[in-house]
Amino acid sequence: MPSRKFAPLAGLALGLLLDPAYAEDNTVELDTISVTSDAYESATGPVNGYRATRSASATKTDTALRDIPQSISVIPASVLKDLGSTSVERALEFAGGVSKQNNFGGLTLYEYSVRGFTTSEFYVDGFSANRGYPSTPDTANIERIEVLKGPAASLYGRGDPGGTVNIVTKKPQPDAFTTLQTSAGSWDRYRTALDVNTPLDPEGRVLSRVNLAVEDNHSFRDHVGAKRIFIAPSLSWQLDPDTSLLVESEFVRHRSTFDRGIVDAPGVSRRTFLGEPNDGDIRNHNNRLQAALEHHLNDAWKLRLASHYKQGSLWGDASESRALNADGHTVNRRYRERSTGWHDSITQLELRGLFDVGSWQHELLIGTEYEDYRKKERVTAITGSPYAIDLYNPVYGQAKPNGLRSGTDFFEQTKSHALNLQDQIIFTDRLRGMLGARFEHFDQHIEDFTGAPKSHQTHDAVTQRAGLLYQLTPHVGVFANASTSFKPNSGLGADKKPFKPEEGVGYEVGIKSELFDDRLSTTLAAFHIEKENVLALDPATNLNRAMGKARSQGFDLQMTGQVTDAVRVIGAFAYIDAEVTEGDKAIPAGSRILGVAKRSGSLLGVYEFQDGALRGSDLGAAFTYVGDRSGEAGGSFELPAYHTVDLLAHYKATQNVTLGLNLNNLFDEKYYERSYSSYWVNPGEPRNLTVSLTLNL
Repeated sequence: MPSRKFAPLAGLALGLLLDPAYAEDNTVELDTISVTSDAYESATGPVNGYRATRSASATKTDTALRDIPQSISVIPASVLKDLGSTSVERALEFAGGVSKQNNFGGLTLYEYSVRGFTTSEFYVDGFSANRGYPSTPDTANIERIEVLKGPAASLYGRGDPGGTVNIVTKKPQPDAFTTLQTSAGSWDRYRTALDVNTPLDPEGRVLSRVNLAVEDNHSFRDHVGAKRIFIAPSLSWQLDPDTSLLVESEFVRHRSTFDRGIVDAPGVSRRTFLGEPNDGDIRNHNNRLQAALEHHLNDAWKLRLASHYKQGSLWGDASESRALNADGHTVNRRYRERSTGWHDSITQLELRGLFDVGSWQHELLIGTEYEDYRKKERVTAITGSPYAIDLYNPVYGQAKPNGLRSGTDFFEQTKSHALNLQDQIIFTDRLRGMLGARFEHFDQHIEDFTGAPKSHQTHDAVTQRAGLLYQLTPHVGVFANASTSFKPNSGLGADKKPFKPEEGVGYEVGIKSELFDDRLSTTLAAFHIEKENVLALDPATNLNRAMGKARSQGFDLQMTGQVTDAVRVIGAFAYIDAEVTEGDKAIPAGSRILGVAKRSGSLLGVYEFQDGALRGSDLGAAFTYVGDRSGEAGGSFELPAYHTVDLLAHYKATQNVTLGLNLNNLFDEKYYERSYSSYWVNPGEPRNLTVSLTLNL
């Protein structure tokens, strides 16, 4: 098993950490860092420009990025603001090594891959947030998006070994402000967002913040549109000097056309919709309530009790394309009825503390977590009568099929109990280490209402992490780490039996540097990851199946910073060689992993005027490249490489009024963002324009 492979390396790392000769004090005088209240950045607060210096995603403690022996990308909200985008996927393009995967008909951030391995997991403020089919996170309430590269199961529990995305939401701030932003774009896309922050008492002990957003969007795709209402109230209360309470909530009402894209056939317009306009929208409602109570026992130790509850539902009907017919111009379809509801309850209790053992400084985290996740899902596919559509001359309004009904109807409950331990150690001014382990028990029940017997499985998992970082100079550090992952697979296979859990192990070495007087941060890392019991779509059944083992290796580079007072940049490049190493007839060994480009990169640069009438205004451009990718698991279908260029400009008319202009896909590149098979291919957007107005009230 992959976790067993990790044991010798963990033992070696532990031996190095405990070897006095290795930890011999070989100190170097570091530059003095001046910290003021105005300039200090917290791990959950706003980022000045593009360059974040601290994060909590990698350790669950407020830690400087340069001191973490692992690769982590931080994409601040300012990146999306400059790009004029409300897409989390757009932000992830600047993390390096993140690929777009199945988006479930445009409804959700359903799947993406990090370093070659596809996952449906993402986190919000350290809590799992992608159980069920939650709507895509709304940028109105996002402060930063952080991507922890490599396995993180020792900290977060179940997950994929490629990496973990953690979204940090906006928190109430001490100063009152109100920001209104409205935008309009090509194809009648409209959005208005409001951010209101208000202290509720003169002492500033009670703070409130409300983020709202309303969208009404059409699309370059015929008959495709979406509407959304989003509201996120939050409240922080300093109960006494040592105790604080933070309560956050989100309510989303989303409806959109279910759109699987186009079929791989010559000359098909990227506008062509292959569903039925009269099917109506798929509706997706989500509610989240979260509370965290923190108490400082003394200057060194702190307790945190946090709870997260999420409830959601998704329902609606849609006509979906199937295989291309022999005539070459019509595609078969089937009609699907969906009804899904889910609840997820998570409670965490953590003790964090600082202490010394001899000359070594320790920051210890001891945490427990309990989760109870329940989902009821029914999907009925109806076939029988002819229900094809012409790719080049679609005629809508056909009678729905009324023949054979098949599909899934089941209830799933997964409970987990976990204990995680982490120790961040400062051996010398140059040498730091991190050890982590998580002990987790899973209990999964699945009741199938289509006639299959009930299934029950339990798993006990131990996941580990070890890392070292050595500071060669005050501005350059090298690091290495190894970690394991474990994830129970949800749902049932074609044989109506639950899947075996996925297990993985990852290794990483890299170098971190601070350049241009600490204005530009870079991380270059090489990695090797293995995973077994990997799920993949079987094109023959359109169901997931375990395909054996897979391997991903390569390197990625990230950079963020303020090169000069006027120029800010963020960019990434990744080389990923990901393939199946043990497969079968349907998905043979050597197959490329779906949707993962060997080479991809991005760069965003913005110039901000420092003087004169244009002071505070800016101009910028973004470049994105994605190489060719496998378009179907185990098949020969591929998506070609593409690149896009976007332009942006913001004019600061007054201190409180800013006008924005974003021109996307400047050269009108025809490309395909993702596919799930040769008959579910999502084309990228043609050239488009968005104008915006921001008011600071």
